[in-house]
Amino acid sequence: MAARSNPVPSVWARQQREPDQPALSRDGIVREAVVMLDAEGVEALSMRKLAARLNAGATSLYRHVATKDELMELAVDEVFGEMALPPADSPDWRAAATEAAEAFRATALRHPWLSSVLGQAGLAYLGPNLASYGERLTAFFDSVGFPEPIRAIDTLISYVVGVSTTEAAWLTTVARSGETEAEFIARLMPAAQQASADYAHLADAYAAAAAIPDPVEVRDAKFTYGLEVVLDGLALRLPR
Repeated sequence: MAARSNPVPSVWARQQREPDQPALSRDGIVREAVVMLDAEGVEALSMRKLAARLNAGATSLYRHVATKDELMELAVDEVFGEMALPPADSPDWRAAATEAAEAFRATALRHPWLSSVLGQAGLAYLGPNLASYGERLTAFFDSVGFPEPIRAIDTLISYVVGVSTTEAAWLTTVARSGETEAEFIARLMPAAQQASADYAHLADAYAAAAAIPDPVEVRDAKFTYGLEVVLDGLALRLPR
């Protein structure tokens, strides 16, 4: 007997079934899943709860999306469709790369779960939005003249994902407190200053942070500084 071939573990490699409930579509399921993820996070998302929100039976839902892993692949691809990219012929490559990085960060902060699941979302890169994103970004880096455009892209995106993961986690904590970011920091600052009193560099850092009235400016400046360092390094890879 011939051995059964192992199917590719991705929603993009499975043929979509015909719906048994006309009002229910895979696009509608994914949109509602993104709403749930934004509001409650990955841990709170389940196929049962999603079916209830859609006024559908779990069986109907599974006809479109077989598992939660497949649902996460679809959700990741959905939000990648929001990310703007500069045209491949942008005259200023650093400005264009900055624009792309900032668009990624903005999307990751609108959807705080995104950065934390990118490495767990199966073969999400097979999805149409993510594939289009990768193709357009590669075309841009190739047009700039990077000898290894994929590695340059990986470096840039790795930086943005790393910063965005930390930033999104922080903003989620702030949101759960019911306070504004400034109020939350003001409440924590005395404890932080007391804990760092015996560490000169940390004490100076907390003292400086307490004097800055807008925490958004601090996060933006931190992101921009790191991004400029990354771009400085990438510039060294360009042919002279």
